[in-house]
Amino acid sequence: MTALAARERTGEGQVVDMAIIEPILAVLGPQPLWYDQLGHVQPRTGNRSQNNAPRNTYRTADGTWVAVSASARSVAERVLRLVGRPELIDEPWFATGAGRARHADVLDEAVGRWIARHTRDDVLAVFEKAQAAVAPVQDVRDVMRDPQYRALGTITTVDDPELGPLRMQNVLFRLSATPGAVRWAGRPHGADTEEVLTELGLAPAELAALREEGAL
Repeated sequence: MTALAARERTGEGQVVDMAIIEPILAVLGPQPLWYDQLGHVQPRTGNRSQNNAPRNTYRTADGTWVAVSASARSVAERVLRLVGRPELIDEPWFATGAGRARHADVLDEAVGRWIARHTRDDVLAVFEKAQAAVAPVQDVRDVMRDPQYRALGTITTVDDPELGPLRMQNVLFRLSATPGAVRWAGRPHGADTEEVLTELGLAPAELAALREEGAL
């Protein structure tokens, strides 16, 4: 969009070059700056946070997983009361996010033990009632029946001449005036050969000759 705006001002186009690794690096936040200025290398933390706890993924009684984030102290307190460990709230280290992060093993054990005794639906209902951030960790089965994905039209059905109706990812973005659509999952081999060669200037007789020779 910036390049288009520049073209409107200057009348000249430009090359837009971006590697897929660059937005991934941007997601990492200030890690290059930390390393440059402080020599700090962020260690691997899995699903934990270095700044707050409890914040992790936990296995439920029915074999699924949920992600929980209790970043604010008030939320962390509600979670610890919910899981039956209110005594941890009185620990001096519980007062700050950094202190809770240093005791993530203790908090994960408390939260994980409680979640392991309940089904995913029960965990989600109780945590949402307590106004604690929680979400299911979805696999593709969950994605296919998720009501939010359905409302967005994230999965679309495409008629394929060989496979019949099939479901796949829809256009990544939605435009109000010019919405896109997936017309086919993949054209059959050679389906557009004649059209392409005609655009290149080959006459029908030339196409027929190529077919006779087995080139098409």
